[in-house]
Amino acid sequence: MSIFSALNREQKEAVGLLQIGTFLEYFDLMLYVHMAVLLNDLFFPKADPKTAGLLTALAFCSTYVLRPFGALFFGYIGDHIGRKTTVIMTTMMMATSCIIMATLPTYAQIGIAAAWLVTICRVIQGLSSMGEIIGAEIYVTEITKPPVRYPAVGLIGCASRFGTMVALGIAYLVTSFGFDWRNGFWIGAAIAVVGSVARTRLRETPDFVDMKRSVNQALEQAKEHGIGKTEELLKIKEKFQKDTLGWKILLAIFLCYSGAPVCLYFSYMHCGSILKNVLGLSPEAIIQQNFIVSAVEFLFMVLTVYLSYTIHPLKILKFKVCLFLPFLVAFPFVTNDLTSSFVMLLMQCISVSLTLTPIPATAVFMQHMPVFRRFTYASLIYALSRALMAVLTSFGLVFLTDIMGQWGIYFIMIPVAIGFLWGVSHFEELEHISKKSAFSKIFKFS
Repeated sequence: MSIFSALNREQKEAVGLLQIGTFLEYFDLMLYVHMAVLLNDLFFPKADPKTAGLLTALAFCSTYVLRPFGALFFGYIGDHIGRKTTVIMTTMMMATSCIIMATLPTYAQIGIAAAWLVTICRVIQGLSSMGEIIGAEIYVTEITKPPVRYPAVGLIGCASRFGTMVALGIAYLVTSFGFDWRNGFWIGAAIAVVGSVARTRLRETPDFVDMKRSVNQALEQAKEHGIGKTEELLKIKEKFQKDTLGWKILLAIFLCYSGAPVCLYFSYMHCGSILKNVLGLSPEAIIQQNFIVSAVEFLFMVLTVYLSYTIHPLKILKFKVCLFLPFLVAFPFVTNDLTSSFVMLLMQCISVSLTLTPIPATAVFMQHMPVFRRFTYASLIYALSRALMAVLTSFGLVFLTDIMGQWGIYFIMIPVAIGFLWGVSHFEELEHISKKSAFSKIFKFS
């Protein structure tokens, strides 16, 4: 029997539409990231290897740095106007930026303006992708119940990884078979427009509708009792905003969300730099290898999402991070004297299989956020974690490994993994999955 047999037709349609939209968002978003070795040469001035590494870091983190502002914008819309509105808006934003990218002149044609315009497009894509995936995950969380909720929300994450894999496939066609890279952005833009129109079929989530109904009832009751406008709003604010998150829950969610951007950069960008600078692989060969890595990542994510129906997703996350830590310790020993791209392929495949992502436990984190501020909380934490960790990892690894070799990864990767483990352990306590562990006692916060 299918694990989704408990969902009705309307729920299945919503999950399907949201998966398609998220796939398109991440296909468009990651198309540039994974063709950076090629497109940076078209849109940025020629540079030495170290500067080229910084440009790759810029292309990567420009997607994330302004996301906190987007989080405030989409958070307000999602919590005051509706979840449905946000997932339509984000798809249209992505379509617009892709059209611009598809028609943008190169550096050779218009000079440094090309670099500025492509960076602005990357920022727009980053903002829309944030509102997209958070909106989709909240929507599915609010229309489903456990245990089917965990794989249903997890499929949104799988769709984002599938979009990444297809983007790498297009990048491979561009670099190996002469496929016009602009056509990739045209395809993404066209499907994004169709997807945003299809999403108008969605209905607003029950949790959001109930919350808005409660607000309206409170307003009516306040008017019946003759309460003034200012006092009326204060009472409503007190009623619906008193259920706020404690700092330990906020910190735990932040740490669990911080692992994904670190692992993404490490597995693809950092390892890609090793393939290019140490083994001398061409951009075409690097993209081909990263495509294989993305397929492995997608398959392992689908497996964990499938398992979350019968195994609690927090247990899955804890198992992964406990394997990821010894992998990190071993990585410099293997790569300092690297002579084979196949060995690096194995290391990349292990890395993406154990990626420190909140999937498939995203729904667990969402449920601990109050409905009245769920979109704002989720989008802000998501945006801040990615903005901070993208900058720290992309630029930090360039300088640390330049000074210390591959041992430099320890100073970023291991603290992130330990923080991720603490965050998962804290939610295990909140979900009553396990009693306070020895690990939690060591890192006890008063």
